[in-house]
Amino acid sequence: MFDGTDLNNPLSTSAQQIGVTQNMQTGIPDSDSLVGIEEVQKSLNRSRASVYRYTNTDTRNINPPFNPRKLNPEYRSDLKDPLLFHPNEVARFAKDVLRIKEVTVEVLNSPSTATQNMLGAILEELKAIRSHLESNKNKSNDFLATNEIDDRPAA
Repeated sequence: MFDGTDLNNPLSTSAQQIGVTQNMQTGIPDSDSLVGIEEVQKSLNRSRASVYRYTNTDTRNINPPFNPRKLNPEYRSDLKDPLLFHPNEVARFAKDVLRIKEVTVEVLNSPSTATQNMLGAILEELKAIRSHLESNKNKSNDFLATNEIDDRPAA
């Protein structure tokens, strides 16, 4: 699905041009569009060991500088964090380094976890609280406006 577009040009990295299919729910942060080692392995049709061999990692530096000859993971805050890759980086690596003509990286929604379900319930409750507070605010503003007129002393 590469049609000769320049992946280094940010204006030419639309999902259609680089062959990336993203099925994302609205409201999910961009970090959920990152893919793990298993997805990279499947999309590149390489073994897990070779994907690790291609990856730009260093035991002394948690976030080594960008290396155009390696598969560069996203920034991590801890060495124990899993390696995650942006789909555009996987496509760039496949095209520029491995010389693969056609690559499709799919980012699928993971099944909802208990944490996601709990956060969704909290969000709904916060929305209900906000609408309740806003309706009470409107009622109190109307009440104050009518009392100001009635409580004025006669001149």
